[in-house]
Amino acid sequence: MVLYNEYARLGAAQMALLVRRREISPVELVETAIQVIEARNPSLNAIVISGFDDARKRAREAEAAVARGEALGHLHGVPVAMKDCFDFKPGWVNTFGGVPALRDYVASNYCNFAERMERAGAVIVGKTNSPALGFRGTCDNYLFGPTRNPFNTTKNSGGSSGGSGAAVADGLVPLAEGTDGGGSIRIPASWCGVYGYKASFGRVPNVTRPNAFATTSPYIYEGPITRTVEDAALGMEVLGGYDARDPNSLDGSVDYLGALRRGIRGRKIAYSPDYGIFPIDPRVRKVVDAAVKAFAELGAHVEEVKLAIPYAQKELSDLWCRFSAHNALQAIAYFKTLGVDLEGKDSAGLPPELHHWLDIARRQSAQDWLNDHHMRTGVYEAIEAVMAHYDFLVTPTLAALPVDNATDGNTVGPREINGEAIDPLIGWCCTYIQNYTGHPAATVPAGLAEGNLPVGMQIAGRRFADEDVFAASAAFERARPWTRTYDICAGRSLAT
Repeated sequence: MVLYNEYARLGAAQMALLVRRREISPVELVETAIQVIEARNPSLNAIVISGFDDARKRAREAEAAVARGEALGHLHGVPVAMKDCFDFKPGWVNTFGGVPALRDYVASNYCNFAERMERAGAVIVGKTNSPALGFRGTCDNYLFGPTRNPFNTTKNSGGSSGGSGAAVADGLVPLAEGTDGGGSIRIPASWCGVYGYKASFGRVPNVTRPNAFATTSPYIYEGPITRTVEDAALGMEVLGGYDARDPNSLDGSVDYLGALRRGIRGRKIAYSPDYGIFPIDPRVRKVVDAAVKAFAELGAHVEEVKLAIPYAQKELSDLWCRFSAHNALQAIAYFKTLGVDLEGKDSAGLPPELHHWLDIARRQSAQDWLNDHHMRTGVYEAIEAVMAHYDFLVTPTLAALPVDNATDGNTVGPREINGEAIDPLIGWCCTYIQNYTGHPAATVPAGLAEGNLPVGMQIAGRRFADEDVFAASAAFERARPWTRTYDICAGRSLAT
């Protein structure tokens, strides 16, 4: 049996290669994943719904396919995890982010992640924690409680894909699903010291019904959370590609893996330490200021820029909350057809902050909605004004370090940074800008701040320039490798 340290360091690409070479079996990999999860997850609360029986069955099927000499998918036999929010696998429980009244809801359809991962031979071993309806940048809820950060278990993992970020950082699985409507791939990846990738809008299809256009305000994505850039590129090879069921799905191929070898010599990088609007914790700023210098060492031209975003950060975080509350109202209306009334008898299952924004969304007029898109347009134009002259826009991923976990199921982010008030749900996240604009963006581990807390650096590219973002990410990883930081997670206490 593969030992934990060896298993955790293999990575998805290496696991798939070993399976293909018949040097390790899918059954062995999945059994190891289950043992690791059973030993380490109780102290993290990252995986909240296990699918071990189903995973063992699929692992046996994957092993039989190897024995028969069949053509194998990119991730054949590799254990992965999916998110427990708007993410579905037939026959599996789906609580939509730990909503107590939905604890017994069973999905009958696939989300893109589960469908394409299984088509590529991956084995889904469980579902990861998320806040209710994914409506915040921390990971906590009334059903399962908070996900703890493997670098410091008194701290939160970040959200909304917080269980996925923590599971990958701690080596429970090499790849896990993130969904991202305001940074929910990049936020937990940043706080958990892993790599998170949000593609250009349309690269990864989202099949939503009855509203096929539900993922546009703001732009909502599926994507990989991994320890390495290569594993994320492999994940994108699986997740990306046209799907006629999604009216926004892009046709055409992207060579994610090939982009890893390109380098960035001669490319132009705009560095903004704050987008011109965010208060940034000085400890975060110090780490990112040092990390961005790696690009100049790699031969790129780095210039600090001032963005002309015409709104204050509080105006833009409020805008995100209004957009996202409208999406939540659509889901709540569907739940009511199932007998779950999250605005009535079951309302205590949602946190008060979400109820606040639901009330605001209900009162908005059609003209208010259009005015909100006018604001979004102003953000888009400010970002495009920079991207017209630069290949990349680099910023801190988040404005703050990980926060302490609450004990009441309602962990939120900081309420102020550097004396400036911010929204505790999303206002400290320098990520939702790209959910307004659709640009591809990744977060790379930039380094550790005091107390060994991870800090992320965000790399955004021109629209549809996904290969460029992977090239820059891989170049940074070679210049500033971060794999040794996971020794901190490996050595943490497993006490619950």
